[in-house]
Amino acid sequence: MLDPNAEYVDLEHCRIGTIAGFDRLKRVEELCLRNNLLKKIEGVDSLAQTLTSLDLYDNRIKKIENLEALVLLETLDLSFNLMRTIEGLDTLVKLRKLYLLTNKFTKIQNVSHLTNLTMLELGDNRIRVIEGLDTLTALEELYLGKNKITTINNLDKLVNLKVLALMSNRLTKLEGLGALVNLEQLYVSHNGLEKLEALENNTKLQTLDVAGNKIKKVENVGHLCHLEEFWANDNELYDWNDMEELKKCTKLETVYLERNPLQTSHATQYRRRLMAIMPNLKQIDATYTRTAM
Repeated sequence: MLDPNAEYVDLEHCRIGTIAGFDRLKRVEELCLRNNLLKKIEGVDSLAQTLTSLDLYDNRIKKIENLEALVLLETLDLSFNLMRTIEGLDTLVKLRKLYLLTNKFTKIQNVSHLTNLTMLELGDNRIRVIEGLDTLTALEELYLGKNKITTINNLDKLVNLKVLALMSNRLTKLEGLGALVNLEQLYVSHNGLEKLEALENNTKLQTLDVAGNKIKKVENVGHLCHLEEFWANDNELYDWNDMEELKKCTKLETVYLERNPLQTSHATQYRRRLMAIMPNLKQIDATYTRTAM
């Protein structure tokens, strides 16, 4: 039995097939219907006066629809469903967080009016082009990992972006980041990058993840005076002289460099040599150093 005065309702894993009977909820602000059997969004109009968060993660929904009345929504999670088109969000202008992870979207569209968004998750879809985001200048976090994107572009207006995730795409060049002067975390692992470059303006970076690429040299990062974590494992780094470039990053505490030639060819001395060059490191790969204990 639903409590009509409940402000948070959690119906996760209840094998619900239809959204119905929620008109008795008079004060609900957050409704969680994760991991159910829903095929359609419906029956939520009665929640229009109170609902600020709706979680429909992991259902069988094929279309974004019947959300027009929920004008107070600030968080909407439609991840792990079967949707192909971003639509039906016209009235949800108060949205701050939108999760659309793991669907079948091929295009970023119909979100330009969501100017209050601070977080947009579109990972694990079929998107090929970064587009349609120019008006979302309040965005602080943008997740586009595991898509089919070949070029980093059309991000110049997102000057407030702090987190950008583009791992597991089809990138071959690091570019298009010049306007992102407030970027703090950049994730571009598991692409086809061959060079570290185009980070001149990203001086606030704290985390840089370029693991699983084809990078042969550590360069163009010495100016990143706030860098704390550098992930470059599973690349083609071979020259120990490159570590002098990392040494310039005086706040660096964590490095991942395993499964590079410089590690595999000097396995017994690898950690010792890194500590000699950068004695302030607290973590090398998955292991903490003595200085962190």
